Amino acid sequence: MTPTQPKRLMPWLGRHPLRTVLRLAAAVVGLGATGWLLSTVWPEPDQVARTEPVAADNPTNLAPLPLGPVTLLVVGIDADQTNDPVNNAAPRGRANADAVMVVQIDAQQPLRVLQVPVELALQLPGQTTPVKLGSIWQTGGVALLSDAIRELVGLPADQPHRYVVVPRRVLRSLVDGLGDLDVILNASFQRTDKAQNYTVNLQAGRQSLNGAQAEQLARYLKDSLDDPNRRLRQQLLIRAVVEQFKGPGVMGKIPGLVDVAASAVETNLSNPEMLSLAAAVLSSPSSVNIQQLPLAKRAGKQVLRQIKAGEPLPLWPRL
Repeated sequence: MTPTQPKRLMPWLGRHPLRTVLRLAAAVVGLGATGWLLSTVWPEPDQVARTEPVAADNPTNLAPLPLGPVTLLVVGIDADQTNDPVNNAAPRGRANADAVMVVQIDAQQPLRVLQVPVELALQLPGQTTPVKLGSIWQTGGVALLSDAIRELVGLPADQPHRYVVVPRRVLRSLVDGLGDLDVILNASFQRTDKAQNYTVNLQAGRQSLNGAQAEQLARYLKDSLDDPNRRLRQQLLIRAVVEQFKGPGVMGKIPGLVDVAASAVETNLSNPEMLSLAAAVLSSPSSVNIQQLPLAKRAGKQVLRQIKAGEPLPLWPRL
């Protein structure tokens, strides 16, 4: 390793390597330095002339399709609104990232989703104790989180192209707007937390979930070691949302759903770009490709996890 190369590994918990050192400067410089530029992805308005009417069931009736794949960072936080000072969740405090995904949207290919474990261990400069990836949302917001994921996964310097931070109420509104989600649960899930005024009561078997029930399934965590199982449950929701999104009669609802979401999420997507991505999802093949990062085997009841040693970059997307 030459002196000019970035140091990618640091000791973690005594003997395990950490894949990346995060640079807090990314949070100070902000999003402008992380390449959120897509001038070659979306066509200019004057390049979108249509010579004949577009069919009502044609996704391009919503907006022109992106000119290429768009990589989107999706952060689900445990607060009900993006500007809530506390999350009213466990542990109580400022909002944490409960779910982190990188999504690649391409009208010509199946939707690609990478679930990034929120329990990944990261060591920030100047700190001696590793922290969970989900907690650095508190430290540096989307800029630091994006920089961390780019380094961990090995994404190009200009990716993720865009980001969206989704509070809990947006998930509820999205599901209620699309219509109930059909899922099959392999177990029942019950939990009551009086401090949060929060109850989970989902039965095993085929279920039709409304927005509040979808939130219950997305958030349910049996204990501090249950994050891998929660990601599997969240996969059920991802597939069900995409299936409902592509269902008959939904396209006419999408502009209204975009307007509602735009007022409640934190994002650098414009409304026309949201509509364009919606059109690309509708145009894409029906399957969804969901992948997870390769993790090293858990040591006992250790909560923090790390990437499996020796995995070549990029870790995603992989065929």
